[in-house]
Amino acid sequence: MTAATTEKLVEPAKTKKKKPKRGRIEREQMKWGFIFLSPWLVGITIFTIVPFIASFFFSMMDFNLANPEDAQFIGLANWQRAIFNDPNVYESFGVTFLFAIISLPIGMAFALYLAVLLNSKSVRGKAFFRTMFFMPTMIPLVAAVLIWQGVFNEQTGWFNLLLENVFGIPALGVDGIRWFANPNLIYITLTFIGLWGIGNMMMITLAGLQGVPTEMYEAAEIDGAGWWKQLINITIPMISPVIFYNLVLGAIALMQYFLVPFVLNGGSGFPDGKTNFVGIYFFNQAFRFFNMGYGATLAWLIFIVSLVLTVVLFGSARYWVYYGGGED
Repeated sequence: MTAATTEKLVEPAKTKKKKPKRGRIEREQMKWGFIFLSPWLVGITIFTIVPFIASFFFSMMDFNLANPEDAQFIGLANWQRAIFNDPNVYESFGVTFLFAIISLPIGMAFALYLAVLLNSKSVRGKAFFRTMFFMPTMIPLVAAVLIWQGVFNEQTGWFNLLLENVFGIPALGVDGIRWFANPNLIYITLTFIGLWGIGNMMMITLAGLQGVPTEMYEAAEIDGAGWWKQLINITIPMISPVIFYNLVLGAIALMQYFLVPFVLNGGSGFPDGKTNFVGIYFFNQAFRFFNMGYGATLAWLIFIVSLVLTVVLFGSARYWVYYGGGED
């Protein structure tokens, strides 16, 4: 090998640029950035990451809170029981999905209806009505459920009084309408309670509506398109990212549906097991029967099903969600 060849081989190493060192100001900014982030980092580590990992190890243990000293490693036995040997798991997931199919479309449609109504030019006092519709979300959910228990009471509830005294429908007494005890009505009742807290979804939808260019509606009116055609062909496609956002959050929230049925009947599944949601079943196993190992397995199943459902929704978004930048 000649000297010239050796020089050519060595030359790239000499011309390689070194990574510039960070200046004193940049290092100071990074230091203070980590200092201000440290409370959040410590919090998410202690209260999220560590319990997340610990719950996975608990799912492979026979761990009873009543006798923690007897905990022992059993491998995938809890997973085998939950997936193959426990019909209550599939029943609770079925109850949850059935309620989601009923309540989620109704809730999203009602939120869209209110948002369109409050975005209309002909409505006066919009600020007042926005506040009124959003205010129920500020009320603690336990208090709201207790209020609705009184509203739907079969003896003294004003809803049954209204049906009987105004519309002539027999709703009071022993043979009256029992909203919380009738298996055929319980999901409608729970959906109605859910509409009480629809204000947050309504405000998000309203923000999306206000971002739709008014020129599109003006052009549609010139072409003779009525209100319904404008809604179907302009409004809904233009706010489809907002609808998708509400759909994902709503689906995840319903997979964790717990507090309302728990306050109503203590997690008993009444009536006829129709309120034995998967969150209720998880709570009973983990904190009522103290079977923390099996409860952790159920928690991981809820997480996995929610993750799969979210991935499926994101996969479907490419067919119906429109983004103004051209990506769909």
